[in-house]
Amino acid sequence: MDLTDNAILVQQLKNGNETAYLYLLNTYHRRLHAYALSLVCDQDMAQDMVQNVFLKTWDFRNRLDEAYSIQSFLFKSVYNESINYIQKHRARMVLQEKYVASLGEIMDQSTNDSFDKMLAIVDKEISHLPEKCKQVFILSKKEGLTNQEIAEHLSVSVKTVEAQITKAFSVLRAKLGEKYKAVFMFFHLFHIN
Repeated sequence: MDLTDNAILVQQLKNGNETAYLYLLNTYHRRLHAYALSLVCDQDMAQDMVQNVFLKTWDFRNRLDEAYSIQSFLFKSVYNESINYIQKHRARMVLQEKYVASLGEIMDQSTNDSFDKMLAIVDKEISHLPEKCKQVFILSKKEGLTNQEIAEHLSVSVKTVEAQITKAFSVLRAKLGEKYKAVFMFFHLFHIN
């Protein structure tokens, strides 16, 4: 079996041949990693991207086309992964800049005493949430648990967790209003007691 032949290699991958998959890894991993690194300039991220590409290639191997170069497919997949990473990274940076700017405005407009008072008000409103709602909200925002982890911890569905978090945000937003919006974001990311 000549795995250097694109059509044979793709067919063997589609058949679930692990030897063909190992050949793919051994043949392309180093080149794909170098390519990914040239796109994102982050060693760990480049490694993650290449691993994702190989995993997705295996998971979706039945959709591979023998007429299409597997090498081109792999390089195009790494390129797409890098575009996704760059877009997410840029969006996160823009969000962080806006967040820092809004916190700066609040801090400029407030003395330390008034900021502490606002935090105390937010904390008080959290304590008035319905018990289940408060428990889910604190596990999410203070403990940093995912919705799935909270659902397993409390033996409820993920939908229930999502509903409780949405309810908590709605109640708090209604009670606190726009004045405490930035402080509220800051408080819930870093300061739930």
